[in-house]
Parts: sequence; C-alpha cells; structure tokens
Amino acid sequence: MENRAHALAAGLFVIFLSAAVAAVAMWFTGGTATRDKYLLVSEFPITGLNPQAVVRYRGVSVGKVENIRLDPEDPHSILIRIAVDRDLRLTKNAYAQLGYQGLTGLAFVQLNDEDGKAERLQTDPSNPAQIPFRPSALDSITNSGQRLLSNANVLIERLNSLLNEQNQTRFSHILENTETVTGRLRGAVSQLEPGLKSLPVLAADASSVLKHADQLVIDLNQVTAKINQQGGPIDSLSQTAGELADTMHKLREATEGITRNTRSVDRFLLQLEEQPRSLLFGRSPPLPGPGENGFVPPNAPQGIPQ
Repeated sequence: MENRAHALAAGLFVIFLSAAVAAVAMWFTGGTATRDKYLLVSEFPITGLNPQAVVRYRGVSVGKVENIRLDPEDPHSILIRIAVDRDLRLTKNAYAQLGYQGLTGLAFVQLNDEDGKAERLQTDPSNPAQIPFRPSALDSITNSGQRLLSNANVLIERLNSLLNEQNQTRFSHILENTETVTGRLRGAVSQLEPGLKSLPVLAADASSVLKHADQLVIDLNQVTAKINQQGGPIDSLSQTAGELADTMHKLREATEGITRNTRSVDRFLLQLEEQPRSLLFGRSPPLPGPGENGFVPPNAPQGIPQ
C-alpha cells in the first residue's frame, strides 16, 4: 500500500509539473495558436531588439518577437518573425518601427498603419506576409548625426588642405591687392563726387529740355495740321502748281509758233537775198523739172532746149 501511495504521489507530481510547464510555455509563447504570423523586413540595424521582445500597435501590446535572422538571399536585410493577436486588423499600408522603453532602453517593435481603411493584409503561418521596417525618429536623428559628422570631417580635411602655406601666401597677396584696389577706388570716388553733385542740375536741365521738346512737337503737329487742311498753303500751292503747268503749256505753244514764224522769215530773207527783184515783181516761177517743157539739164549747153 505504501508503494502504491508513493507511485500515486509521483504520478500526480508529474502531471502537475507537466501542466505547469505547459502553462509557462503558453505564457512565453503568448498563445501562438490564436496569433497570426508576420515577417518584418529591415534594411538597417535593429540594435537592442531581441527575441521575445514586445510588439505594440499604437502603444498597445499585441504580440511578441519570435525570432530574428539574416535574409539568406540578401545579408543586408534582417528578417524578424512576429506573432500578433489574430483580432488585430493590419492593412497593406502597415509598417514597423523600432521603439525603446523609457530609461531601461529595452527595444520593442512598434506597428503602425497609415490607412486603416485599406485592403487587409492576408498572411499564412507557412508563408508570413511581409511588413516593411522603417527607421524611427531616433534612428533618423542618429543617421543624420553620423552624416553630419562625416561631412564635418570632409570639410575639416578640405579646410586643412586649403590653408596650407602656399595658399596662405596667395591669400596674403590677394588681401594686399584688395587693399590697393580699395585705395584706388577711394580716389576714383573722390574724383566722381563733383560730377555726382552736378547730376541733379543736369537732370533738371534735361527735364526742362524734354518739356520744351514736347511743346515743340505739339506746335509742329498744329502747324502740320494747318498746312494740310483744305484751303491751306499746301492746297493753295497745289492749285498754283496746276495753273503754272497750264501757263507753261501755253507758253510752250507760243514758243513753237514763234519758232515757226522765225523759220518763215528766214526763208523769206533767203529768197530775197537770192532774188531781190522778187520784192517788186513777185516770186519767180520755179524752174521746169525733168519731163517738163523748158527743162534744161545741168550739163547741156545753154540755149538748146530739150
């Protein structure tokens, strides 16, 4: 009986121990049977994040990190497998960030969703849906600080190379030349001051000239209008030109008549010179021509009519 009692006690102890182990396992795994699996993909370091870290959705604990490993196809990518409550509705716009808990500095995964009305993200335990990992504000500040330090180092190196002895000598020459040019500019400015002082007077004179020019243009326009108006000088000049053209035409006709009369007088004087008696007896009849009675050839002896 005593042996049976020990065996029963041992059996009960084993049963209770198994139940306790199962409960602890369920507590650590967070009840994975009722959770969905997702795969977070990070392209940058996730320092401080460990398995079993808390997964939060907008600050509320919804799951845990199951494992962290490198992508076998791309060593630059980090794959983080998480299990979250099945009641959590994640869409295709969901993304993850790394968060830190207060003073302890423990890292956790922070899930966010830009648009809760987008299409729901479907996942499967054998092929979990991927969610992109974005840098947090602290990561962005850290990366910006690192880039700033790198740029500062580059700037310091360039300044050191710029401020070598040779360049310092050149800078000294440049400063000396600048001082010389400045002195010359002062002299040029002092010479220009009288001219600058007379500019207001010149501007006033120019303004007066422009006003007179405007008045002259107005007067010229008025004179032009008067000249071009009907009955004005231009119109009278046109009429006078027409009358002058008629007079010239008549004068040309008179000149032609005088020329004809002059020719007639010349012929009369020539005839009078050849036959003076024609003034008393009239003009002699013309000599007979060839074939007419009394025609005498030029070479025939005189007195023998043909």
